Amino acid sequence: MSDELRELYQEVIVDHGRRPRNFHALEGATHTAEGFNPLCGDELKIYLRLADGVIADIAFQGAGCAISQASASLLTLAVKGQTPEQALALFARVHALLTEGPNGEVAPAELGKLAVLAGVWEFPVRVKCASLAWHTLRSALEGGDAPVTTE
Repeated sequence: MSDELRELYQEVIVDHGRRPRNFHALEGATHTAEGFNPLCGDELKIYLRLADGVIADIAFQGAGCAISQASASLLTLAVKGQTPEQALALFARVHALLTEGPNGEVAPAELGKLAVLAGVWEFPVRVKCASLAWHTLRSALEGGDAPVTTE
């Protein structure tokens, strides 16, 4: 990863970790799911409101490390206005980036602002922190009843 991207990664993670966007309960949510990372104790709940075939609104609540909070915050900004199918396709691309790294099938540049998550790949123990919100989103969209776990 370039020094420029590494610096951006750190800035964005710190910013979204300290001041997560869409961090609140969502009244009128049509879909919810809970996620838990037993490795480090991250936990969150995703709230979605689908309307007219798109994610009309999304929010989350929870507690955890800066990476899990930042990833959830970035997720809410990225999927709002998308169809569930588009959000699930984005989940697959982000998951590939997190698990394969920036030299894998998905080029970070293809993900816009989510490219900052490429930096997580350098810290394998943190991949579960970054992917928790994404797995929880998938569960909410697919109607999963059991809490999502990263194990």
